[in-house]
Amino acid sequence: MQTSDLIQGLRKSYETGTLEEANLRPDPIDLFREWMDSAVEAKLEEPNAMTLCTASADGMPDGRIVLLRSFDERGFVFFTNYESRKGNHLLANPRATLVFLWHALERQIRIQGVVARVSAAESEAYFRTRPRGHQLAAWTSPQSQPLAQREELDVRLAELESRFPAEVPLPDFWGGYRLVPQRMEFWQGRKNRLHDRFAYTAEAGVWAVTRLAP
Repeated sequence: MQTSDLIQGLRKSYETGTLEEANLRPDPIDLFREWMDSAVEAKLEEPNAMTLCTASADGMPDGRIVLLRSFDERGFVFFTNYESRKGNHLLANPRATLVFLWHALERQIRIQGVVARVSAAESEAYFRTRPRGHQLAAWTSPQSQPLAQREELDVRLAELESRFPAEVPLPDFWGGYRLVPQRMEFWQGRKNRLHDRFAYTAEAGVWAVTRLAP
């Protein structure tokens, strides 16, 4: 049997929970916090992993998995190389979507909004929490640029280990972004594909919530 035939037959019935109006919160950040807490308590592997969707200046969409590092009422923060593909996209088109998918909980969250760099102080504070190897990696990798061979990274890493024998400074081309949400959608799987979906939309500083058809 062809793989394509097997894929057509894959089925999962979502029956672990529901999402009702009574479960909602006035502020979607509070509901996000509850769902993230549940994902952490369920011991899911990297529950903070999320798909970051950006678009180039000419509108070509792109997506990749990054890690959420903090969130609060101001928005959702992740860190990366500013000169990477995603960094160039956000420079030209500072809007993005984040997608969290927690299969074990049969839940998905989509977050759309505008993106801006966090302060240098915030990037510095986070960079100090990273293991030394991760700090050196930020310097080592010309992220998204072509490499002739893997060994280029090894040579570069060795050079940087000698260059920074003690504290590794924050690169000026590396730091954080904060996505300020304008729309957040919560999805809870339900039986027979009749899922629960609620969308929060920011309107003049107030969140309006709407139930959506699955």
